[in-house]
Amino acid sequence: MSKVKICGLRRIEDIDSVNRVVPDFIGFVFAESRRCVDSDTAARLKERLDKRIQAVGVFVNQPIDYIAGLYRDEVIDLVQLHGEEDAGYICRLRENCGCQVIKSVSIDSFLPDTPEAADYILFDKASKARGGTGKAFDWNILQGYNGAAYFLAGGLDPSSVERAVSLLNPFCVDVSSGVETDGVKDMAKIERFVRLVRRVQ
Repeated sequence: MSKVKICGLRRIEDIDSVNRVVPDFIGFVFAESRRCVDSDTAARLKERLDKRIQAVGVFVNQPIDYIAGLYRDEVIDLVQLHGEEDAGYICRLRENCGCQVIKSVSIDSFLPDTPEAADYILFDKASKARGGTGKAFDWNILQGYNGAAYFLAGGLDPSSVERAVSLLNPFCVDVSSGVETDGVKDMAKIERFVRLVRRVQ
């Protein structure tokens, strides 16, 4: 059964919305983005989050000590890396705090090499923005992939997620803009997205 991650939460209302439907993961973005939250805000949101939901911290080329501190303070439960972090960086991070690591891999027209050090891979459409574009890559590229368990991101919304899960059965589907209206998380879209994923199983 594919899991669900709702990324880019930054308001109390966002937390209340996900608590109603209990996805498997949510994401706090700590990298430069319109969805960025600071550590204090993330800590307050995490306190309100249903304990059954794991919080993923999203980072781009940020200091290991900063990430490890958020993990040790239980603001985040997993780490998602979207920069040029290599296997050495991932190993040092894991040695520092013992966290599980999701490493983003950008896809354009072919499947690139995937890092072996990460616990999970996140496949997203290649872009200068390092994700969050709301655009999909050709999912057929992943047909036959047999590497680490992966999160599928990019262009997912209630109109497309059933097809994605049926075609690929990824470990997790990851959505942000696809459950927003005018840049704000939409409870109805979140609820429908989660329901559709779980209906496919």
